[in-house]
Amino acid sequence: MINPKKIWNSSQLPSLPTVAIKLLELSKNEETEIADVVKAIQTDPAISAKILKASNSSFFGLRSKVTSLDRAVPLLGTTVVTSLALSFSLVDTSMQKGEMVEFYDAYWRQSIVQAATAEILAKKFFPKLQGEFFLMGLLIDLGQLAMLKTIAGDYHLTLKANEQFNEALHKTEMDSFGFDHAEIGGKLMEKWNLPDEVVTSSSVHHKSFEEVQEMEYDSPEMKNMVQAAMISSALGDYFCTNRKGESIELLKVLSSEYYSYSKEELNDLIEEVRNRVDQAAELFSVDVSEIGDPGDMMAEANEQLAFLAMKEHVASTQAEARTELIEQEKNQLESKNNELKQQAFRDPLTKLYNRNFFNESLNNELHRSCREGTSIGIIFTDIDKFKNLNDTYGHQFGDEVLIKVSQLIQDSLRKCDVVARFGGEEFVILVQQPTEKGIAKVAERLRAKIESLELSYEGEKVPVTSSFGAVIAIPKLDETDLGETLIAQADEAMYESKQNGRNRVYTRSLISEKDREIQNMMTQFRFSRWLVGRGVIDIANASQVLLKSNFEYLRLGNLATANGFLTEEQLETIIEKQKTCSERIGEIAVELGYMNIQQLALLLSQQKESPVEFMKTVISMGLILPHEMADLYKAYIEETNSHLGVNLPVSVN
Repeated sequence: MINPKKIWNSSQLPSLPTVAIKLLELSKNEETEIADVVKAIQTDPAISAKILKASNSSFFGLRSKVTSLDRAVPLLGTTVVTSLALSFSLVDTSMQKGEMVEFYDAYWRQSIVQAATAEILAKKFFPKLQGEFFLMGLLIDLGQLAMLKTIAGDYHLTLKANEQFNEALHKTEMDSFGFDHAEIGGKLMEKWNLPDEVVTSSSVHHKSFEEVQEMEYDSPEMKNMVQAAMISSALGDYFCTNRKGESIELLKVLSSEYYSYSKEELNDLIEEVRNRVDQAAELFSVDVSEIGDPGDMMAEANEQLAFLAMKEHVASTQAEARTELIEQEKNQLESKNNELKQQAFRDPLTKLYNRNFFNESLNNELHRSCREGTSIGIIFTDIDKFKNLNDTYGHQFGDEVLIKVSQLIQDSLRKCDVVARFGGEEFVILVQQPTEKGIAKVAERLRAKIESLELSYEGEKVPVTSSFGAVIAIPKLDETDLGETLIAQADEAMYESKQNGRNRVYTRSLISEKDREIQNMMTQFRFSRWLVGRGVIDIANASQVLLKSNFEYLRLGNLATANGFLTEEQLETIIEKQKTCSERIGEIAVELGYMNIQQLALLLSQQKESPVEFMKTVISMGLILPHEMADLYKAYIEETNSHLGVNLPVSVN
């Protein structure tokens, strides 16, 4: 592992000529006069000539030709002149030939893009600081230049590896050396006594958006420059690296958060930077011909986003295309993206979801269960003696068994449940909000259907059975890491079925007695259950009503105050206490004596199934006449009030 001190102390580090050092000193003195700056520049004829040439370039667009430094310095400004002098000296000291030339060229191309971006942002939002922002953009990756100069051999291997793996350069550097170019650049800038804002921007510009959001700044100017550095760096990656998809997504976040940019405004910025880059490149004789036009870059970015969406299982918003051709390509990419996502999520043989998708679904459902206090269940099943089937009838028949069993399971479940091929002949099912009896019934129904599955080989019937294990739990508010335990418990229950003769179901419950009591009460309080119990509608119709009803999730605290179970003051007390513990609002309300457990169960049942919405759906389906439904609802409310000693309103609004 290379010691970073080897870089900081190396005699090969980029060094500043006397004129640059003098200009930096003058820039920090508020009493510096233009004549002093001109005098300092004139000590270096080469720098003088380049600054004079720059003042007449298209980059600055001055109306009349500038023929002397006495006129160039006041027109450009001392800060801009200092930035140019420092920049010219660094470009001149960079190696221009040899095996590392491609990396030097790449470094300067990206530096030019970053400088142009920072300058454009400053021109729009901080017009008096264009010189400082240009210098910052040009130098934020200075550490790369230092590493190219001091550890060329090792750095060459790292840069090649980075090209192969196509990841963020600072991550590859950390893996290789234990430090990155941002750290090296910051140290070098401190050594040169550059402004603190520039040093900080260089040191942090590769940190995550979340990390930078939590930073504390010495001044508003420092915060503004760091934010511009983040965008400049991301746009540099977008223009100059193969990570265009990732970069454009980051740019959307940063530009929206820092400058409230819309997608269209971001596209305008990209086009403006591309135009400005050509002008800036002329100043330093940097070849930027490899940088494409915005349309081509956007097309490449969209293609990468499609690939990333497939790889990471996330939907990504494609950037809007600015031409008809790009729009067509975007639509094609989105179509391909959907196809690739399905391939990434699905098992190729059974077409069920794969293990990765199941794990992601389980994590999402766990978070929802923790938040809402609802149950979650997992069913594991394994085809009995599957190896014997393969050995006896061949793998083709074994594949047929897997396909038919998987299709049977899929067709027998609700749309909200998730079934996946877990591996080999194992399948796993995520059951949404089951009851203890309900999950056992689901597993038993599947077992029986598999047992009755008609399969034959060369006219001979082949019996196929499967062993099941199921688990159900109601996670605590902070128990979002319960997934591995649920999978292990369901797996163990399934093996218990195997050990006790196969072709059977074993269930395990992780629900506490207290939660079980509440769950049972919730079931009794549900309006659908009340109607079924009185023979008004049957279970099949009740299930259809539940599927078609649009139940809006309401917070328990809001339900409690609306029903008169809690006052606003009591709810505030509960919320304050909840900040110091991991209990839910209902649990705290019962502990404090504000509600009893039956009232809590009633609220939870309403949270899961709104009686009013259920009633409206029953009427819309024509199952019960409106006036009859109104009488039934009134009877339900009166019975509930009598049972709980409360006074719930009968209103259906």
